[in-house]
Amino acid sequence: MSTLEVNKITPVSGGTTVQVGESGDTINIPAGATIANAGTSTGFGDSLRPNVSPIIINGNCAVAQRGTSVTGKTSTGIYTVDRMSAVIGSIGTYTIAQEAQTSGNAFANGFANAWRIDCTSADASPGASDQLEMQYTFEGQDLQVFKKGTANAEKYTLAFWVKSNKTGTGNIQLKDKDNSNRQCTQSYTISSADTWEHKVCVFGADTTGAMDDDNNKSLIINWWLGSGTDYSSGTANHGVWEAQDNTKVNDGGTLNINDNTANDWSITGIQLEVGEYTSSSLPPFQHESFGDNLQRCLRYFEKTYEVGTAPGTATGTGIIRSGGNQGGRTSGRMGDSTTYVVGKRAAPTVVFFDSSGNSGVMSRVDQGSSSSTNQNATLANGSSKSFEVTSTGTSTGDVMNYHFTADAEL
Repeated sequence: MSTLEVNKITPVSGGTTVQVGESGDTINIPAGATIANAGTSTGFGDSLRPNVSPIIINGNCAVAQRGTSVTGKTSTGIYTVDRMSAVIGSIGTYTIAQEAQTSGNAFANGFANAWRIDCTSADASPGASDQLEMQYTFEGQDLQVFKKGTANAEKYTLAFWVKSNKTGTGNIQLKDKDNSNRQCTQSYTISSADTWEHKVCVFGADTTGAMDDDNNKSLIINWWLGSGTDYSSGTANHGVWEAQDNTKVNDGGTLNINDNTANDWSITGIQLEVGEYTSSSLPPFQHESFGDNLQRCLRYFEKTYEVGTAPGTATGTGIIRSGGNQGGRTSGRMGDSTTYVVGKRAAPTVVFFDSSGNSGVMSRVDQGSSSSTNQNATLANGSSKSFEVTSTGTSTGDVMNYHFTADAEL
């Protein structure tokens, strides 16, 4: 097995195939070199990608730490699938789920899960300021590769699989939160009802306004699913960055998932690429192992409950038990500390749960005797790495039992 460094290949005329190396060889491509594909190529696949993680976290919708289905949602929040948020502003009621796939085009391309929203209480005549979106957010330090705000700014190619009972036009908005909310909009069309279709949307490069190199919210992607006239009365300059104008973001959008309880919309296989691609030149989706995907999600949300168990479930599985109170049994103050599995984006919001699933409290256990739920739990010295918790519950105990969730979402 040899290693071959390729500096230049000159093929002969007539379209002759040029073989470089043999099976098992390593081919080193010098830094700064570009591999261009002006025609049709085969055999490259992911091998030409740099050894980095995909820009979108959980784009295959495999991780759903908060649970697999929630009902009756009327407000904004991340429900079910990690990193994917529903934006619901006075425009109906919805069930949101991690949807398992067993057939269809998306499943055939390696996607066993999707984010799905179903309308359960319709609003066919939304108010002017009402809105419905699926949203994904980014830290600025993860987007420097787009070189936004420089003369070398790159285009953005967003690709995804989508399915809905409705056909029509959907709009997508890129929103720059660091530079007076600059925006770029693009549209896609659902051609066949209840059929997984693959979409590729290109957004322009922006030489105005660099994104902050920090852990705060710098860019938002909004998939518009319905809105009032405040978001659809203008005319968008699709694919071109411009000053924020809410009237343009859902220009011509006809999906309106909010207008009937028969409506649904699902998405999976979300990828964001640097540069401009078409459906034929788009790099393959970067499938990660479930473990690697989960590790990246843990930066934003962590729980003590098992995978597949929703926070607030009455269970002792996975619960933290403190090492015991100094001095033995006590009815006074107890304390414990925990280090996160993965450091958080920022000091998170921590919610404690006792073994019965009650939130904001913990259990105090008098070993060999009894366990008391609904005992006081107070966060102390919380950071992005760890926290301390104290309890001044009224029950005597030797140890503290508690579940927790830690939320550091943007």
